Amino acid sequence: MESRGLALSFRRRICGILFALLLGFSGFAALTVSNCAVAQDANALRTVQGKVVDKSGAGLKGATVYLKDSHTLAVKSYIAADDGSYRFGQLAQNTDYEVWAESGGKKSSVKNISSFDTRKEFDITLKIDK
Repeated sequence: MESRGLALSFRRRICGILFALLLGFSGFAALTVSNCAVAQDANALRTVQGKVVDKSGAGLKGATVYLKDSHTLAVKSYIAADDGSYRFGQLAQNTDYEVWAESGGKKSSVKNISSFDTRKEFDITLKIDK
């Protein structure tokens, strides 16, 4: 029982010392908080949206739009709205993506989104020659 009390006393001392060090190095703490904010910004989310169109520029209702994560190879899909619009949200900033559309057995070209591109929003038109 006495050893348990000593262990608790030791933990309290260590916590007190760490707290004092933290207060003494407030500049270091501010730097750490600043670095955390930068790290969060680097992980900010992106959005990919746009329209699937035919060769005349008219929106293709019901086209399937695919978004492939180049790291995990996971593929998300979206059925284009009546005007051909689509949207993928909450995408990681540090991941490369590929996006393309298919409709009636035809496929658009594949568009690449690089993790080095710092934009938060991408507006991409996918053209399918029908």
